[in-house]
Amino acid sequence: MTLEPFPEDIAPDKVAEAAAYRRALGAFATGVCVVTADTDAGPLGITVNSFTSVSLDPRLVLWCLDERSERWSVFAAAEHFAIHVLPAGDRDLAARFARGYCTLGEGEFTRTGDGPPGLPEALARFDCAAHERIQMGDHLMIVGRVERFTATEGQALTFYRGRYGAASTD
Repeated sequence: MTLEPFPEDIAPDKVAEAAAYRRALGAFATGVCVVTADTDAGPLGITVNSFTSVSLDPRLVLWCLDERSERWSVFAAAEHFAIHVLPAGDRDLAARFARGYCTLGEGEFTRTGDGPPGLPEALARFDCAAHERIQMGDHLMIVGRVERFTATEGQALTFYRGRYGAASTD
């Protein structure tokens, strides 16, 4: 096997440190979400595990968008989006929206009024209006004001040490 050389401006010890840091972050189990928004080409989705609640009053949530994402320009500018907490059985959906430019086809989403596209099987869904965008390092923090939400019972899809798993109330 042939390894590509390190870029001249990145020292090998920095590459190893970055990989070790990423592994350390993987020790924190997270939920898995798909964020959806409308584009000129149709509804678009992206898998994230950076979702968190910010405030109960007003209802604010946030998620983070990697500036290297192929979908950065769409989600960085989206005025409305929906965040979906995925059930444990949706590993394939999470993988599908993890990379590339992934649109939703007819029959794969629903709408509430003129809201953003929604995934029908989500454990929880938060329809949001963009509240604030904050650039931090190599990510954009996107704060959403929750306009509508729904929730149901079930096992949640999790991500831990690079692998999918499930969390339940049992």
